[in-house]
Amino acid sequence: MSMMSELTFFLGLQVRHLETGIFINQAKYTKELLKKFGLENCSTASTPMNSSSKLDKDEGGQNVYIIAYRGIIDSLLYLTTSRPNILFGVGYPIDSSFNLISYSSVHYAACKIDRKSTSGMCQFLGDRLISWFSKKQASITMSIVDVEYLAVGSCCAQLMWIQQ
Repeated sequence: MSMMSELTFFLGLQVRHLETGIFINQAKYTKELLKKFGLENCSTASTPMNSSSKLDKDEGGQNVYIIAYRGIIDSLLYLTTSRPNILFGVGYPIDSSFNLISYSSVHYAACKIDRKSTSGMCQFLGDRLISWFSKKQASITMSIVDVEYLAVGSCCAQLMWIQQ
């Protein structure tokens, strides 16, 4: 152990030791990802995205190389799950309650192309958001009741996983 130097990089995280504390960021990893996938000159977009924007199929667009696409998605998933600043957002103050609360929502037949619905959910522990997701449902349903049933079932499964 005495021959090891001070930690500066670990799994894509940059570590800086200063007198005021230890600081962690992912700027280098993020820039490398942008360069690797040829996205360093792309324009930025605010998050969350404007809810009035409608996304449709690009009929005249180019085909996507699936291996590169999966590489981008996997890299972004790692980047977002390893962000150290999320720890601050979900840190629990001493006076915070441990009540588990969940919300679920559905947009029935939202996709113009395949008529699949979009469902979303979020879970709070006390007043802190700890989990969320939004996705297009895998099947087409015939009524709003069926869509709501699928969304609530998925939400309950997530709650049971969190509780265990």
